[in-house]
Amino acid sequence: MKEEILEHQRHSIEFVESLRGLNNKLWRTPISEGKWTIAEIIGHFESWDTFILKNRLPYIIMEHELPKSPKSEKINANSAYMSRSEKQDVTINTFVLTRRELYKAIHNIPDEMWTKTFSIGNTTVSMYEYFTGLAKHDHHHFNQIKDFLSRYKL
Repeated sequence: MKEEILEHQRHSIEFVESLRGLNNKLWRTPISEGKWTIAEIIGHFESWDTFILKNRLPYIIMEHELPKSPKSEKINANSAYMSRSEKQDVTINTFVLTRRELYKAIHNIPDEMWTKTFSIGNTTVSMYEYFTGLAKHDHHHFNQIKDFLSRYKL
């Protein structure tokens, strides 16, 4: 369980690192009409990774009540706004550094915590289910980026 999640984290870092060579036009072109750019997609991960590191994992591990989740629309809008003005390397470096922190935190989760359940609002999940859901979210966005880039034969 844990190794599967750690493997996903490693692959996510590798995938985002592979975007370093993109030209600025592709980096800043919406992936389809009304959608975010690659910059905005990658930029929004950092806010959520930081939220998990500060407002989820410590509380789950200590078995304390979880702080209320922020409004996702607000976090996403702020993240997208920031990444529109950041240089590509800054956005990628920030993602990589934060995701590495998350990797270390996941690595340090005791094995017995992976099947223990906790509640987020009205939903009860295990640590494994929680991180599997986050990995699905990553894959959704990574597949959007891959589909977009495949149109340019990259």
